[in-house]
Amino acid sequence: MRFPRGLGKLFRTTAFKLSFAYLAIFATVAFLALGYVAWNAARVLDDQIVSTLDAEINGLAEQYGAGGLRRLIATVERRAGEPGASLYLVTTPAGEHIVGNVGSLSPGLLSQPGQTEGSYSRRGESDSLDHEAIMRVFTLPGGFRLLVGRDVVERDRLRGVIGRTFASSLALVVVLGVAGGWFVASRVLKRVDDMTENARRIMAGDLDGRLGVAGNGDELDRLAENLNAMLARMGALMQGLREVSDNIAHDLKTPLTRLRNRADDALRTARTPEALREAMEGVIEESDGLIRVFDALLMIARLEAGSIRKAMTAFDLSAAVRELADLYEAVAADRGLDLQVEAEPDLMLRGNRELIGQALANLLDNALKYAPNDVPGTIRIAVTRDTGAIRLVVADTGPGIPEEARERVFDRFVRLEDARSRPGFGLGLSLVGAVVRLHEGAVALQDNAPGLRVVITLPLAQDGEGA
Repeated sequence: MRFPRGLGKLFRTTAFKLSFAYLAIFATVAFLALGYVAWNAARVLDDQIVSTLDAEINGLAEQYGAGGLRRLIATVERRAGEPGASLYLVTTPAGEHIVGNVGSLSPGLLSQPGQTEGSYSRRGESDSLDHEAIMRVFTLPGGFRLLVGRDVVERDRLRGVIGRTFASSLALVVVLGVAGGWFVASRVLKRVDDMTENARRIMAGDLDGRLGVAGNGDELDRLAENLNAMLARMGALMQGLREVSDNIAHDLKTPLTRLRNRADDALRTARTPEALREAMEGVIEESDGLIRVFDALLMIARLEAGSIRKAMTAFDLSAAVRELADLYEAVAADRGLDLQVEAEPDLMLRGNRELIGQALANLLDNALKYAPNDVPGTIRIAVTRDTGAIRLVVADTGPGIPEEARERVFDRFVRLEDARSRPGFGLGLSLVGAVVRLHEGAVALQDNAPGLRVVITLPLAQDGEGA
């Protein structure tokens, strides 16, 4: 059987399959529960009929004991004339009718003493055995037989009512279950179709598109929110890639042009080996600068991709900072700067020691590069514990960075106006930001009045956390 395309698509949804599974489980439970109720009701009715028979038999036994067969026959004759579902019959040993309201019985029933269920017809009606009853047969002294019974028409009628109720209840459960499954599946399918359509538009190039969120906090909303966050991150990366491409084309054009002009000038004007050698040394210097730029770009790309995360180990950040400060102390002294270090001991950080050192070296290079010439100043490095985190501060007394530009300087190739006359390509702080993000930390630029204050917050390594 082939279903319409939309209907078949609905039937294949997970929501409809789950609804159908819940329906099957609920229908089974309902079937067992209703079946137990029906069986128990029939059993209670049978017990009531048997109890009634016992009461009838006890009464007749008392009459027989008090007056013998004659009194028993009189009592049966009186009771048989009363309306109701009770059955009485007294026969001769040959089975001939003496008294009672029973006309005919199933063959052989009178010859089976004890309780049984069989067919009968009432006296005065047709001989067709169209009634059912629970009966007990007793053999009296002299071979006479006594039958006491109870018609089960009420029981059968109740069974029919229960059966019809049982069938209609199951049908109602199935109909409501199918309708509920249809409703739930169609709602889910509509949301999934909307998400699919949005995803197709995004794949077609609309990177600003986002998946719809209903706002009810269900699993589809959580999935859409996570996918939207992923799309936002991808969009930011793509925007960064475009900006990097533009910046590379713009900022590397000047050194490449200068490199080409130096080579061309050497070919045209160099007349001696010394002049040619000097020109080639200039070309090599420019080439080394370009190589450093590309190395920095590759390093930033690797950091943002998280490919270096596996090489992280626990190390003492305070010791690493002191070692690096020892290397820069002489350089700072040559510039007339006082390099001060305050580091609490045993501050363990889980990360890449070389990358943290590179980030700190970039900050120190900037502090030295932008320090005023021939003016005494101070570069201060502080490493302290801060409520489960490590706080690394590098402060200088240079010109600082305007507040409106403090977020922008972390982008690649961003150089402020007063820095364009100094060597560099604007990748130092970009590398610092990438290293901090890799270590799940945060970096902020503040005013040191005068100078710049760089505050880096990194998570403290947990106890027992090692390589």
